[in-house]
Amino acid sequence: MKRAERASETEQERTCIVTRAVRPPSEMIRFVLAPDDTIVADLKRNLPGRGVWVEAVKSRVAEAAARNLFAKGLKAKALVSPVLADDVERLLEHSALQSLSICNKAGLVTAGSAKVEKAISSGPVAALVHASDGGADGIRKMGQALTRAYGEAARSVPRVVLFASPQLDLALGRSNVIHAALRCGAASEAFLERCRRLAHYRGGSGVENGSGSAGFGLPDVERRTAEAGAEDRNRRGGGPDHCQDDRPGQGSGANVMTSGHGPGIETI
Repeated sequence: MKRAERASETEQERTCIVTRAVRPPSEMIRFVLAPDDTIVADLKRNLPGRGVWVEAVKSRVAEAAARNLFAKGLKAKALVSPVLADDVERLLEHSALQSLSICNKAGLVTAGSAKVEKAISSGPVAALVHASDGGADGIRKMGQALTRAYGEAARSVPRVVLFASPQLDLALGRSNVIHAALRCGAASEAFLERCRRLAHYRGGSGVENGSGSAGFGLPDVERRTAEAGAEDRNRRGGGPDHCQDDRPGQGSGANVMTSGHGPGIETI
C-alpha cells in the first residue's frame, strides 16, 4: 500500500483537496503528517509518508484547515495549527529571502538608489527589488530609469515588492535597503521563482492574460507612467532587449510581484 501511495505522488499532476482541481505540483503545496500527527507543509516535496495537496494560495490552505480536509484526505487523525496558513507564508517568505542572500553572496545584487540607476544604465538587469515600506516616488523613479534604458522591454523586467526594508537589510547584510537591482544569473532566476510562488500564495493571482503578462496590483498611475515612457522610447528608437541571452523568448508586458500592500511588476 505504501509503495502504491508513493507511486501515485510521482504523477505529473495533483488534485487539490479543497477545490478538487487538478494542477501541476509547481502550483500546489504538499502536506504530510508528522510523527506527532500534526500537519506539516512539505515545500520541497521530499518528506516521507503519504501526502495531500492544496493549491498554493493562502485562502485555500486556511479553508482546508477550517474544514478538516487534511484528516479526510489522509484518512487519519490530523492535528492542524490554527495559524497553518500564516506559517506556510512565513516559510515561503524565508525561502525567498534566503535565495536573495545567495544572490548577494554571488555578487549579483546592487543596492542603493544611485547604484541601482547606474546598474540599469550600464547593462541588463534581471529584476529590481523595492522595499514594501519604501516611498512610491522612489519606485516610480526606478521605473522611469528602466524605461529610459530599455524602452518597451522595461515592462518585462520583474519588480519585486514583497519584503519590508528590515527584511532586505538582513538578507543583504546592510542597512536601510530600499531599492536593489539583480544581475542576470541562475541564482537570480531561483530567487524570482520563489518570489512568484510567494506572491501567488499571498494574492492568488499570477495567471497570465492574453498579452502574456501577469498583474499583482500595479497602481494605475505607475502603469500609465511606464506605458507612456515606453511609447516615447519607441518613438526615439527603442532600447536593448532585457537579458536577451539569459531569457530567450521572454515577451514584454506589465510585470508585478507584490504582497498586496504596494506596487510592483512581475513577468511570468
